[in-house]
Amino acid sequence: MTGFIVFAGALLMMTGLVNVFEGFIALFSDERLVVTRENLIIVDVTAWGWIILIFGLLLMAVGACLLTAQTWARIAAIVLVCLHAVTQVAWLGAYPVWALLMIALDVFVLYALTARWSDVRDELGGSSRVEWDGQEAADLSAAERRRPPLM
Repeated sequence: MTGFIVFAGALLMMTGLVNVFEGFIALFSDERLVVTRENLIIVDVTAWGWIILIFGLLLMAVGACLLTAQTWARIAAIVLVCLHAVTQVAWLGAYPVWALLMIALDVFVLYALTARWSDVRDELGGSSRVEWDGQEAADLSAAERRRPPLM
């Protein structure tokens, strides 16, 4: 497992933990007051709190699976981080500094997951090309001669 994958897994777990805290805060303090020129609006953010809490738990779980070198976790992490970045774009108007910070963390995770894709694929044995030389072919034919015929 490369250092980039460990970095991505740790950063993904940290981002997920921040989202879990944000979700709990939205659940415990679920009514927001918005003042406009004409109206006073009370917004209930309970649904958003549940969504961000579950999303944070998913990010933490995939980050932990990355740290345990699960092969499927890399693709799942890329998909989840892309979705997280898109949802943060939706929050740019309300929380610009926070949303930009989260997008920056997502970009770091994406870079760590995709920068050395071919190196990790080769480590995992993803390369299906097998090159044979004359010695391996001779060893194979010698092994076939020693094996008794099947009846």
